[in-house]
This record gives sequence, structure tokens and C-alpha cells, in this order.
Amino acid sequence: MDWNRTKSIFIVVFLILNIFLYWLYLNRYNEAQNVEISGEKTIGVRLEDDNITYGALPNSIESATYISGKVHNFTPAEFVNQVEIIDETQARVILASPVKLRNVNDDTSFTEFVQANIKAGTSYALWKIDREERVAIFFQKTNNRMLYYNKSGLIKVQWNTNNEVTMYEQTMIDSIEEMEQQESVIPPLQILQTLYAKGLLKPDSRITQMKLGYSTLVYLTRTQVLVPTWEVRVKLSDGETEEYFVNAVEGNVIEIQEDKQEGEEQDWGV
Repeated sequence: MDWNRTKSIFIVVFLILNIFLYWLYLNRYNEAQNVEISGEKTIGVRLEDDNITYGALPNSIESATYISGKVHNFTPAEFVNQVEIIDETQARVILASPVKLRNVNDDTSFTEFVQANIKAGTSYALWKIDREERVAIFFQKTNNRMLYYNKSGLIKVQWNTNNEVTMYEQTMIDSIEEMEQQESVIPPLQILQTLYAKGLLKPDSRITQMKLGYSTLVYLTRTQVLVPTWEVRVKLSDGETEEYFVNAVEGNVIEIQEDKQEGEEQDWGV
């Protein structure tokens, strides 16, 4: 027997066997992966299982840019009514002649007042009305997209028991510019998947609104950088409403809290 030849044959056979076994292992691994992926429920099915409903989601927006702006410094000369300037960035205006709201139960009445009576009023959009406290909150907007809970872009309107506006407070961002670089925007359904995975979407709830706006990313003294942000409003089974904000570029949930000027008490009622 030619032992050297036999040994070479065994080595080749074992090599072929090892290659075959490795190929078989890869095939079975890939099959297992395919079964897991195909068996995994889509976000649509998961939401349906938990009776979480939603209407038509907004169309996917392929790209958007970060924006920057500068905090406006107010002067008394900008107002015809009695005004108190708070650290130059916030104005509190007392109306010499209170303005009657057309219909306090109609939200558009407040928008009409702001657009007709407040500096750059068309650059703000109604966010919330507290009729018990008689306060309406407006957020500044750019390109029809709100600046969410930005302490430098707010209007607070107050009215009396005669449904007359007697006072308002205002902050404003100037010189809003888009950054040059376009960023990919995460589509709406993927945003819902993010919220669901974090346990923020509760069973038997309904997504009532989804909009793209901006939230503050960097605040540098008088300059801000804002990131595209998805706003998601959810109506719970008990009738309460929750709101969530998700970075539309990076996908992280943003914890937006009531803003206050550093070292100052600033109660905006939001």
C-alpha cells in the first residue's frame, strides 16, 4: 500500500467533508434566519394586535435640513401699548384697550387676534388653549413647521371674564436659516415603531396627529440650532392625550420639558 497516497486521499476527503459541513451549516443558519424574519410581525400587525389605531399617516418626507436662528431683542419702540421688557428677549404687553375675541369657543378667534395685533403674528401657530385659566399658547413656526416648546419662540395670550384680551407675552427667533446639507428623514411608520418598541404607545389608543416640526438641538446664548422633529399625538383609552417628539434624523425620542431661562422663573403655562 502506498501510504503517502492514501494519506493524501484522506486529507482531501476530510477537506471536502469539512467544506460540505460548513456549507450545510450556513444553509441551515440562513434558513433559520429567514424563518425568524418572515415570522416576525410587522409594526402594522403589532399595533393592530394592541388595538392601536391611526388614520392616514403624512407622506414620507425624503429630506430636510437643520435650521439656525437668533433670539430677538425687543425694544419698547416696537409696541404701541404699555410694555415691560424682560432681559430684552421677552416682552410682556398690557393692552390699553382690551380687544374682544370674536368667539372664545372658536380656536380661530385666537389666531385672528394674534395675526392682527401682535408683531410677526403670522409667524406663530396655535398650540394649546386652557379655557379654565383663560390662556392660549402659540408656537413660532417657519415654513409652516412649528418650533416645539422653544422658550425663544412663544406667545401667551390672556383674556378676562368678558372674553377680552388684556395682556400677552412674546418671545421670537429672528434670522432663521436652513443649513446647506440635506438630511434623510425617518418615515412616519418607522417613528411609530420606535415609540412602540419603547413601550410609549399604549393598547387601545389612537394616533391622532403626526407632523414634522423642529426642536432645539443646541442653544448658544443668542443663537440656536434646531433639528427636524416628528410630533406624535396619541389619544388614550381614557380620553387623555399624550404627545411625543422624535428626532427625525437620528430617531431618538426627545424629552421636551417646560423651558425656563437660566436662573429665572419663566412660567409659560405649557
